[in-house]
Amino acid sequence: MQPITLTDEQRAFRESMRSFAEERIAPRAAEVDRNGVFPWDNFKDCVSMDLPGLGLGPEYGGSGADHVTQAIMVEELARVCGSTSLMMAITGLATKPISNFGSAETKARYLPRIANGDSQGSYCLSEADAGSDVAAMTCRAVRDGDSYVLNGSKHWITNAGVSDVYVVFAKTDPAAGARGVSAFVVERDHGLRIGKLETKLGMHGSPTGEVILDDVRVPAENRLGEEGEGFKIAMHTLDRSRPSIAAQAVGIAQGALDYAVGYTKQRKAFGHPIAEFQGLQFMMADMAMRTEAARLLTYRACAIIDEGDPDGELSAAGATAKCTAGDTAMAVTVDAVQLLGGVGYTTDFPLERYMRDAKITQIYEGTNQIQRVVVARSLLK
Repeated sequence: MQPITLTDEQRAFRESMRSFAEERIAPRAAEVDRNGVFPWDNFKDCVSMDLPGLGLGPEYGGSGADHVTQAIMVEELARVCGSTSLMMAITGLATKPISNFGSAETKARYLPRIANGDSQGSYCLSEADAGSDVAAMTCRAVRDGDSYVLNGSKHWITNAGVSDVYVVFAKTDPAAGARGVSAFVVERDHGLRIGKLETKLGMHGSPTGEVILDDVRVPAENRLGEEGEGFKIAMHTLDRSRPSIAAQAVGIAQGALDYAVGYTKQRKAFGHPIAEFQGLQFMMADMAMRTEAARLLTYRACAIIDEGDPDGELSAAGATAKCTAGDTAMAVTVDAVQLLGGVGYTTDFPLERYMRDAKITQIYEGTNQIQRVVVARSLLK
């Protein structure tokens, strides 16, 4: 494993992304949070920057960027707007199983239209009683000639109702447990329905809801991999997507830190900027150190993906990055609110939004408690 040092191209990309995010995305962030609707203007601006296809190969209309570069994209968007960063992160989560396990025809059918922004994708794994325990899912897929008929519902689905391409995991052999799960690409036009949309603490501009499948018929060629490989596909995908959530958490932490530091330079107490008070300087130093440590763990996990995980360390590295970054985002945003005092608690300032958005990074794509289980198991092999 080589030390993590950004290339000149990656540094230039960060500068470009920061300028884009500050000029185009940041001005709408408060409104996106307040209105609680999908920010189509932000999505169109991201498409104009070719961001949905950043990680897809040129043969599908993408840029073929490495995972560190993709993390920088998510990080810089999250630094100004968590909801917008999530719309790009979920694109990677939905396309990874298609890219890695889809047939040539399936890739050619779906990846170009996601890359150019004509379609959006969602990842449908969780159910009401099957979150961390994926094998407990009850959604069924029954083979019927050259199709599968899917029945069940999926919960906590990011982009529900916005996406038109859904990667759905369902049991083809209920008696086989995790070995009986299969994966399918389901289009909205196949007949799936959207149920309840959640009212959430944060990420208000990113819809989260229930996907309902009642006798939804899906062509057999839309199966990803072989029957029974769904659990493997799900875990393979999450190992490679968790670093994106870590990057999101790092971006949220960095955005909160940057705002809080700027505020302390302007706010005066006892005749001096409060940034001169050592007690607050120590707080800001701890926030900065934790954020940078989380960033380096995130880039390391991304680099392992790019190297092909030669030593089999990605699961633990991704879990370490995601857990550390999520906990860091929560701690840093709480301290950032504290640095602003009473005004930090109001919606006139953005830090309460950062704090609310940070919380989900400790929960989705595997709770941080589950990440600790993954890390612990890697130590006890």
